[in-house]
Amino acid sequence: MENKTEENQPALGQIKRVTGPLVVAFNIPQAKMYEVVKVGKEKIIGEVIRIEGEDVYIQVYEDTSGIGPGEPVFLTGDSLSVELGPGLLGGIYDGIQRPLKKLIALSGPFISRGIEARALDPEKKWDFKPLKKQGDKVLPGDVLGQIQETENFVHKIMVPPNIKEGELSFIAQPGSFSIDQTIAKINNQEIKLSQKWPIREPRPAKEKLLARQALITGQRVIDTFFPIAKGGTGSVPGPFGSGKTVVQHQFAKWADADVIVFIGCGERGNEMTDLLNEFPEIKDPKTGRPLMERTVLIANTSNMPVAAREASVYTGITIAEYFRDMGCSVALLADSTSRWAEALREISGRLEEMPGDEGYPAYLGSRTAAFYERAGCFKCLGSENREGYLTVVGAVSPPGGDLSEPVTQNTLRVTKVFWALDSALAYKRHFPAINWLTSYSLYDQNLKEFLEDQGGENFNYYRQKAMEILQKESALEEIVRLIGVDALSQKDQFLLQISKSIREDFLHQNAFLDVDSYTSLKKQYSMLKTIIDVYDNGLKEIDQGKNIDEILTASLKERLSKMKLIEEQNI
Repeated sequence: MENKTEENQPALGQIKRVTGPLVVAFNIPQAKMYEVVKVGKEKIIGEVIRIEGEDVYIQVYEDTSGIGPGEPVFLTGDSLSVELGPGLLGGIYDGIQRPLKKLIALSGPFISRGIEARALDPEKKWDFKPLKKQGDKVLPGDVLGQIQETENFVHKIMVPPNIKEGELSFIAQPGSFSIDQTIAKINNQEIKLSQKWPIREPRPAKEKLLARQALITGQRVIDTFFPIAKGGTGSVPGPFGSGKTVVQHQFAKWADADVIVFIGCGERGNEMTDLLNEFPEIKDPKTGRPLMERTVLIANTSNMPVAAREASVYTGITIAEYFRDMGCSVALLADSTSRWAEALREISGRLEEMPGDEGYPAYLGSRTAAFYERAGCFKCLGSENREGYLTVVGAVSPPGGDLSEPVTQNTLRVTKVFWALDSALAYKRHFPAINWLTSYSLYDQNLKEFLEDQGGENFNYYRQKAMEILQKESALEEIVRLIGVDALSQKDQFLLQISKSIREDFLHQNAFLDVDSYTSLKKQYSMLKTIIDVYDNGLKEIDQGKNIDEILTASLKERLSKMKLIEEQNI
């Protein structure tokens, strides 16, 4: 957000009443919807969310303790925006893009109210290399130049979407510039290394395309059975302790994405602290460099002001869209959207709106859809032929694991991948604890060709056969409980043995074992093909009169169990 001087912030209004994070002010006829305002003598940040007659309703992003009627309200003329430019990668921000490290330096471990800090460092110099020349015609989204932001990431400086097509009357020579210095002029409009964009407005693109590439995560249960497309949407619902955060951490570490945006939205403080301490230590397996060099973290814990939690998901997805516009593949992970929905519910209650299911606002479904719809595979703005991908995965924390509650149901309506975490699997120490019987992916048809090409021939046959075996095992379990395994036919007993191998040797994955933490698509294919070939050949041998013990020998079982320990280069 742009800093305004006090002269530009006349006290045009007064506080009428304060209800938690909601402040009602009056005598502000110039106020506009979603305008950023400064509330009280300490000038804490708020946003206009309703105008009713002379009353202006403001949701405040900081603690309102000690603020009362009669205190001033200052207008800024800006909507809530994020600052986009070099220096974002590796940043740790709060819900309204204030850098936490700077806030700590300014106020100590307990952040003071009304404190402000630029999201990007205005003092730091960046080596700019122009890619256009004076006199060139440029369009919104065209790349003017580039900056080597980290060792492995080239940051593209683009014409902002709100600048009209025109001629480049000036472009800087190669050199070092700060984010506030002018590096180009179009139609007498200055272009700087940084730009601003309102968080509630999706960044434009030329066209939304059909997603046809899988986002490879290295997690076998995801990539083989329930794949997500680059530019797709997914949800990870599950009860407490079922491993939602671990799934997302594995996703962040191994996913085939150029940039990761992680939003800790209303999570427990100790969990977020662990994340902030661990992420800078994680090495990117692709480059050997710190993972933070391609990660942006938005940290908003459950004890932080509730209104900032509501804004944090929009802050995160706007940053993700910016990197998407460069032609990057971006993965956004929101943990958890249930806490975001709870923030909506609290603000809605303060506004005395008519409640919907379980007290959530009636517009919960439309807000959820609007958030996930910003994902996709896009043709980016500009004359260059760039495609960008924004994949959004949201964790959902239904109370008591009840998947019929409103947040989960509204999420399932708009996301195409459902990874259902099962506490029973987690208690058995089976991780990832994704239930293969209740999960699904609606990208199956789109990704069939990609999986065959990148995985191996008949990849889809093997995955379908494995799912049939697991489903049949589930149907046989009730019979086994009633009359025992011995009452089953030889083929059914053999199927139970193979399904056990699929569960334990293929689906179970150890995140703490380097060789097993990530599995390439080709290795997944080889592992699954081996198990299904054993099954298909075994059925033929049973028809020839062979016993199960003769088919599934101890040495064969041992080889199957050790497949996951084979190094990638030996596949």
